[in-house]
Amino acid sequence: MKRITSFVKLHISSSRNFRKKIKHITRFAPNKIASYKQALRHHSISSKIHENGTKDSNERLEYLGDAIINSVVAEYLFKKYPFENEGFLTELRSKIVSRSSLNDLALKIGLSKLVEYDRKALQNINLRNSIFGNALEAFVGAIFLDAGYKKAKYFIVENLLQIHLDVDKLKETETNFKGRLIEYSQKDGASLEFEVIEDSSNKIKQYKVTVLLNKEPKGQAEHASKKLAEQMASQKTMAMLNIE
Repeated sequence: MKRITSFVKLHISSSRNFRKKIKHITRFAPNKIASYKQALRHHSISSKIHENGTKDSNERLEYLGDAIINSVVAEYLFKKYPFENEGFLTELRSKIVSRSSLNDLALKIGLSKLVEYDRKALQNINLRNSIFGNALEAFVGAIFLDAGYKKAKYFIVENLLQIHLDVDKLKETETNFKGRLIEYSQKDGASLEFEVIEDSSNKIKQYKVTVLLNKEPKGQAEHASKKLAEQMASQKTMAMLNIE
């Protein structure tokens, strides 16, 4: 009986401690603790399998959080830079939501200390560069399920963008997506082409660029600037292939 009582007390104490840590990060008292626990559970340590074959990990919440972060950041930049064009806003948003940027934010707010994962997973360089950023996306998904869109938006803007990210400084950082994609293809021994279609049917000439990797179409973008269209298409390709 004493053993059972001790176990219950330990479980309650552990649960309270977890709630306290979540509150410290979100700045509000969490309710749906199960969602936060799932958000911080990497698939490398998840043993429970659902009937559909998926693991009880943070991957579904990651999908949800990714959509919310992109939406909030897009609105934030749209209002912050009212006179900038679509290409500028798209590129800056991509810098903010990149795996390296989200990974860095997860470390800054202390979320990385709560993520459960198999240490062997860090031997994979792609996982090492994304595991905490993915957890941050899932964490945002958990906030949304627990407290709604407004709370999730507040967390992203006030706790991440305003405190831990210098957006004005970030916009000055040059990101050559095309150059990085070329470098990646050369290292991988893959063929890379940029298919360009020029459309002069309207008053403003448009360039439609499709990235062909090993002859297979990947990222595609359209813009009045051929150079920017190539950069945007390259950026989309890197996102599709999870290239940092």
